[in-house]
Amino acid sequence: MIPAPVRYERAADLDHALALLAEPDARPIAGGQSLLPVMKLRIARPELLVDIQRLPLRGVDLRDDGLHIGPLTTWDELSSTQELRRPALVGISECAREIGDLQVRNRGTIGGSLAHADPASDMPAVLLALGATVALRSAQGGRAVSLADFLLGPFTTALGEQELITDVVVSVPPSGSGSAYVSVEHPASGFPLAGAAALVSPIGEAVALTGISGAPLLARGADIGPILAAADVLDDRFASAEYRRHVAGVVARRALTAARARAAEDSG
Repeated sequence: MIPAPVRYERAADLDHALALLAEPDARPIAGGQSLLPVMKLRIARPELLVDIQRLPLRGVDLRDDGLHIGPLTTWDELSSTQELRRPALVGISECAREIGDLQVRNRGTIGGSLAHADPASDMPAVLLALGATVALRSAQGGRAVSLADFLLGPFTTALGEQELITDVVVSVPPSGSGSAYVSVEHPASGFPLAGAAALVSPIGEAVALTGISGAPLLARGADIGPILAAADVLDDRFASAEYRRHVAGVVARRALTAARARAAEDSG
């Protein structure tokens, strides 16, 4: 299908982008892998597209206060970044390598994925297990929101209409930590029927699930039973709720096993 008519502006810098987004029905676009398909279906009909591709919001930077990921960083860049090879953070690059096909990995961005909040998106589970925080900016100022509070439901976030994601921050787990991501994908779409991200550290364990419900689910500890029992598990033409619950248990165990092995490696 063909999108509805739309104006297009390329932002020269962050202030310019925020000024353009102040216009009614303006939407930012970077890689376009999430926004363009829904525009073609006319589910989304923005009046103005603000191209933010040239903004300096790309890259992975390991600082004293944590790991900073620019929202314009692509899946391909995340899959090959040196900083993400350490056992505690390797779940991020492991997940990025599984997303979509070559075109999606080269064009799709982590910020666009988080803003789109697809219930079957892979990376939110990894970032949730790692306790990530999202930095948001508007013309009125900035704020930081934990990812757990940012993801409100299917295709719904705490992002305001005139806000941009400007940073994704992960506190680096201590020595002796490991992370992992494992999923079972639908053979046609490539989206996870169930995906699990695990973090194992001296502080404790955490498992986050995706593809199961309207938003990622987080369990503090290895037992995912209580969160699955309380969740409204998806039941659709792709998989029954019973099957998703079963697969969730399988991928959670596999992710924990891999994360524990990496934690042991990081301790050694």
